[in-house]
Amino acid sequence: MNWSGKVAIVGAYESPRRKAPNVHPYTIQAECIQAALAEAGLTIADVDGFCTATGLPGEGGTQMNILEIADWMGITPLYHDSTDTGGTAPITHIGHAASAIACGDADVVVVSYAGCSLSAGDFDSTPPAWGAWQYEAPYGINIAASYGLAAQRHMHEFGTTSEHLAKIAVACRANAALNPDARFRKDMTVEEVLASPMIADPIHRNDCCCVTDSGGAVVLMSAERARSLGGKKPVYVLGFGEAIEQYHMSQMPDFTRTVAHVSGQRAMKMAGVTHGEIDCLQLYDSFTITVLLTLEALGFCSKGEGGAFVDSGAILPAGQFPINTDGGGMSSNHPGRRGIFTVIESVRQLRGESPGVQLDNPRIALAHGTGGSLSNTSTLVLGI
Repeated sequence: MNWSGKVAIVGAYESPRRKAPNVHPYTIQAECIQAALAEAGLTIADVDGFCTATGLPGEGGTQMNILEIADWMGITPLYHDSTDTGGTAPITHIGHAASAIACGDADVVVVSYAGCSLSAGDFDSTPPAWGAWQYEAPYGINIAASYGLAAQRHMHEFGTTSEHLAKIAVACRANAALNPDARFRKDMTVEEVLASPMIADPIHRNDCCCVTDSGGAVVLMSAERARSLGGKKPVYVLGFGEAIEQYHMSQMPDFTRTVAHVSGQRAMKMAGVTHGEIDCLQLYDSFTITVLLTLEALGFCSKGEGGAFVDSGAILPAGQFPINTDGGGMSSNHPGRRGIFTVIESVRQLRGESPGVQLDNPRIALAHGTGGSLSNTSTLVLGI
């Protein structure tokens, strides 16, 4: 079934919290869900579909957390999804929910996420030494080191530089400067990125996303019903794609390409759009190398040309493909599975409501997530 344009996002809300000590993530989820529903003129009683995935330290819950949160919120869903693919999970949920609505399995679906990664404090991100991890854990690999390997390989093969990566962080910070809710708003230079401590060569501290508390929620329903609500402008789900390639870095067939080339192509084909028709990109930015690899894999520049593409200014607000207009995970917020915020900012852009850099009359936005250690991707194309 091609349901392109038949499902709409009618409510979207991002928590302004960036540090919320002694506040449970479920409380933040409740705030976001209620606010997103209120924006659409709906209540909990209208919800018959619910999607969420949390489970890391600071995110509350267990592997069966959807049961806890549904109970906490008083939702008794006929359709639900707790698929956990890391940072891509909320985008995946939206794609799955759109299919369910188009098929008649649900009428109103809420997708939500919240985490308190900052308030929860540090936790060990080194993987256990079993399964394929046995080839990585003894060498001290963690999430940052995994992405460092990808960055090193890209530099080796294509001449990409630390300056290229730093310009991505600087671009996101400049966008965040206008966002009153962003965690970091002070101007940052390429030199400051390069002078920040090395985390996993060649990734510096300022090449890494910030760590915050926060949450978000979106509400979906059929496009036909959305047009009768009389609330804010509906944003239509035009295309969706998802793909998994590997879990462990030691199994990655090519450190310089992510499986976004599959999810992106599927989403754009379903939406019937070309690259030149997309007005803005909200890209998962766990690290600067994540953004560069994503730009290439999605086809906005050729493989190996990501550095030159960034250098050209194409990702700036005045460029051809502005990215992360709210400041992204680099500077605005990153409580964990940040895919939800790429969608929320896409919705705000299309409505003319971005808290960061508002573009001039965007019509089509692409929201993209990356999960695990460059393991899986999900892509949404949204339009008005």
